[in-house]
Amino acid sequence: MSHETQSLNRVRDQAQKQVRDLNGFDYNAPAELYPSRIKKGRGRVTYKRFDTAAEALQFAIEQIPSAVLLGAYLEVEEARFGVQEIRFLYDSAAYPLKRAVIEN
Repeated sequence: MSHETQSLNRVRDQAQKQVRDLNGFDYNAPAELYPSRIKKGRGRVTYKRFDTAAEALQFAIEQIPSAVLLGAYLEVEEARFGVQEIRFLYDSAAYPLKRAVIEN
């Protein structure tokens, strides 16, 4: 098997594992939220620890400005989730908290 094929297989396996991890995500596990390192502006968001991942997701989506969220990641049980996974987990039917009503 060529090196390129092995690399593609490894990437595919990692992607499949990540999808399984998101589907079996524990919203009750403790979580840590690391915002991006953007230092511009007032009201800078800093590292926060949450009792549950659901609370961390709620804070990330509903409270953090989108520019800051762009480089943020959530750490739950030693797994890291970027902005796309954060959005997926928040939008999931399994998300246990009430979502904010966003007016257009």
